[in-house]
Amino acid sequence: MGQSLRLSYLAFSLLLPLLVTACGEKPEEVKKPHFKEVTFSALKGWQNDNFSEALDVLQKSCARIIHRPDEHKFGPDTWSGTYGDWKPTCQKALTVIDLGNGEARAFFEAYFTPYSISASKRKKDKDGLFTGYYEPSLRGTKEKMSESQSPLYTRPDDLIMVQLGDFRDDLKGRRIAGRVVNGRLFPYEDRAEIEAGKLSPARQDIIAWANDPIDAFFLQIQGSGRIYLEDTMEEIRVGYAAQNGHPYFAIGRALIDKGELTKETVSLQTIRAWLEAHPERAAAIMNLNKSYVFFTKLEGDGPLGGEGIALTPGRSLAVDHSLYPYGMPLWVDIEHPDENLPAIRRVMMAQDTGGAIRGAVRGDVFWGHGEEAEYYAGHMKSKGQYWALLPKSLAPAVSAYQQTIQ
Repeated sequence: MGQSLRLSYLAFSLLLPLLVTACGEKPEEVKKPHFKEVTFSALKGWQNDNFSEALDVLQKSCARIIHRPDEHKFGPDTWSGTYGDWKPTCQKALTVIDLGNGEARAFFEAYFTPYSISASKRKKDKDGLFTGYYEPSLRGTKEKMSESQSPLYTRPDDLIMVQLGDFRDDLKGRRIAGRVVNGRLFPYEDRAEIEAGKLSPARQDIIAWANDPIDAFFLQIQGSGRIYLEDTMEEIRVGYAAQNGHPYFAIGRALIDKGELTKETVSLQTIRAWLEAHPERAAAIMNLNKSYVFFTKLEGDGPLGGEGIALTPGRSLAVDHSLYPYGMPLWVDIEHPDENLPAIRRVMMAQDTGGAIRGAVRGDVFWGHGEEAEYYAGHMKSKGQYWALLPKSLAPAVSAYQQTIQ
């Protein structure tokens, strides 16, 4: 999920793929996206979206975009141009307020061109996997009340996080973390070591104590959440601050391999139920995932996404940030996780990323907070497509890029 918290790199906040995919394995080479210009009339359901709401979310990203240097690259590849290419559209977006739905739709049609996205020129490669994540709630205390509670640590001062894309363009979206000793970067403590209290007292700044260690584990998966503190009778919001640099291991995959769950039944809900039903084995299973997330207390709106702005339920989408820039609007057509409900067809904004969100057609929908959000996020394994909405001035850049990958 907000660095990005920064869920920023919510690289570890995205639910289902992290539960059933081993993010720590060597990643396969990701294919660059293919673009094809289409018309708005080709977007099924285009006339039915709430464009006033979509424009509000676009304005959040635009408020960030207009402050970036014109010459800086907007995204990881040439097709998305520079911040200077996006600013005229964003500046216009920020001047229009209280538009009706028809006027807001006309704005999108006047300033953007839709492009279908696929992993190759083959029609079938337009389809991809879409999952979901949410902002969980849990109970805890400000001060430690029992030995069964789990601490929620802030980012240790000696934890160094390195964004590899700052050094090489082909590593954009990748990172490592550790501790510097005698001028060299060494691995940080893993989950089992941290849970065993191996952090030195000087590095144990604790935001709160979670009553349930399973709740604390899933809070780390999501990357942000709300905690009701029973001793102070207040609710606080926490978000992702850092990660210990160890590769993510999917405990859902481990439970499948052990025959405890199946690929058909694995979900957030079934994994949680298994952990609660096997308390004598739960800690060992959770510690198979050596990754550990540190938190920060959030103020104001939230949670935050990789873009550094507050996520909007049903409108914010996590994408592969090695392929796509933050702040890009997308039209999506996704199967609803409830098969009895119609497909999700609307404008969403690329505002977050995740360690398991890799590929030209791959997304993670932020569902928000509450029981319904948890249900949809936990069960979402949907097929879908999306279309990039790009400023009209980028047509030459998209055309030139497309010819390089023919």
